[in-house]
Amino acid sequence: MKQRLRSDIKKEDTWDLEAIYKDVQAFMKDYNELKEEMDKIVEYKGRILENAKTLLEFLKTSDELERKLYKLFYYANLNFDADTTNAKSQELIGMISKLMTDYSTKIAFVTPELLKGDYKTIEKYYQDEPNLLQYKFNLECIYRYKEHTLSEAEEKVLSALSDSLGSSEDIYEALTDSDITFGNIKVDGKEIELTESNYQTFIESKDRDVRKQAFDTLFTTYGKYKNTIANTFKYNVETNEKIAKLRNYNSAMEASLYSDNISVLIYDNLIKTVRENLDALYDYYDLKKEVLGLDEIHLYDIYANMVSSVDKKYTFEEAKETVLEGLSVLGDNYHKKLERAFNERFIDIYNNKGKRGGAYSSGFYDTNPYILLNFEGKYNDVTTLAHELGHSMHTLYSCENNPFNTSSYRIFVAEVASTVNELILVKYLLKKTEDKNEKLFLLNKLLELFKGTIFRQTMFAEFEKEMYEKNAHGVILTNEFLSQEYYKLVKDYFGKNVVCDELIKNEWMRIPHFYYDFYVYKYAIGLSAACKIVHDIETKGNDSVDKYLSFLKTGGSMFPASELKVCDVDISNPKFIEDAIEMFRNIIKEFREIYRK
Repeated sequence: MKQRLRSDIKKEDTWDLEAIYKDVQAFMKDYNELKEEMDKIVEYKGRILENAKTLLEFLKTSDELERKLYKLFYYANLNFDADTTNAKSQELIGMISKLMTDYSTKIAFVTPELLKGDYKTIEKYYQDEPNLLQYKFNLECIYRYKEHTLSEAEEKVLSALSDSLGSSEDIYEALTDSDITFGNIKVDGKEIELTESNYQTFIESKDRDVRKQAFDTLFTTYGKYKNTIANTFKYNVETNEKIAKLRNYNSAMEASLYSDNISVLIYDNLIKTVRENLDALYDYYDLKKEVLGLDEIHLYDIYANMVSSVDKKYTFEEAKETVLEGLSVLGDNYHKKLERAFNERFIDIYNNKGKRGGAYSSGFYDTNPYILLNFEGKYNDVTTLAHELGHSMHTLYSCENNPFNTSSYRIFVAEVASTVNELILVKYLLKKTEDKNEKLFLLNKLLELFKGTIFRQTMFAEFEKEMYEKNAHGVILTNEFLSQEYYKLVKDYFGKNVVCDELIKNEWMRIPHFYYDFYVYKYAIGLSAACKIVHDIETKGNDSVDKYLSFLKTGGSMFPASELKVCDVDISNPKFIEDAIEMFRNIIKEFREIYRK
């Protein structure tokens, strides 16, 4: 079908950005005012800490400017994502990008100037000016870095070299996004070019030959670039390790976890707990082998769907009612906020020419938490709606219950709220349906979620940890070494009943998250935490709902581990991971019982 133009979409099916600015003229008024006002921040250079009153004035001025800046930012970006072909939207996003760069340059002095002082001075200022206590957590977060901050001259050198030191990710992206081509595979007698974008479609194909072609072609191609990617990875590891040591961290991992105040022990507990429960994953692959009717299961078989997609279409109104009913377990207050999302047009529903693909939730203190969808009426569109509403409700609760300076929650906890919604919805749909195939379809979706998030991401996390440790002990990270170590890890995680085709040794080369530096473990922790929350809501009712809503209200006022404790998730104790894997075992059991009937 031909894509509709933005002008063809009904107004009620688009998000209401007039709630941010009535029109471009109102945007331009704020934009021009902010350009003039930004120099206010520079007036505090050299005097932020001269007394409690000045510090408070500075922090309030910073808040005021940033609120205006981000209001402009979201209006420009949301308009652009709705139609990237619109010339005016392109102009606005260019203007706001430059403005944000200018603001970043103007405030570059702030953190170094604060860190020249002593936190004991700040503690005295709390007594002199009690209103400063509103910023206590923010200031504590800054001063935590004092022991990891170098001299002014050293910091200038690192800052000047920051682009070069961070170039590994840019080089990797340029190579994998632009330069690598994979060639063709044959599908239904036709030659089709394989890309990273369509690989997932072919590796899930019912046709085993198509799956094998896609697998072989993709990983053979990556193997041709093995030395370039290995060197890129190696220099990224070495750079992060050297910077970490310069900044007085014990390791690059410790440096990466520091911003969230996460102990290395939590990372290690995840790997240890998952490894101790790999038999659950082996059982899943045994089930898949049985359902697919294979004599032996290869790595190119593991993404094949055990159940065909249910032939069920949803109108958006049906999706809305399904989500509202499914999430009603979260109580009246949460339900009213969900209704606001629909009634006040937080959601941009349908695809149009020039609209950004995928889905997201985006908003902040002075806007609605808007949701971009490309709704086509499939089951995945319904779960995506629930998922993104989880993010939006998190934003609403955070912003309504915190001042601006502590209203933004961290990425570490962001996926918890969205995954809670997803799990609750699937469990609701499972109870609602009597159709055997639909039940199997829903259970299969859950199994894929657990496999891909807890087990696969933990395998990546372990590989990353091991390679940094090997480098720290003087091992040269050659392509041969990286590939063999990855291959050994794959064989551990897939077990003896899965044929680990040797080409999988090249898979580490296609994982961009290895350049995000100790990031992937957050996915596994997030899903495990969500499982605990959902289980508590199912078994303990309103008390657990109240605790969960209290967690959503914390915003950015605490570190992630403390926030999760509000809803009884203790990430320092690996039991919540064990319980999540037990849930995975029970889903396998339920699937097997229904399938064999």
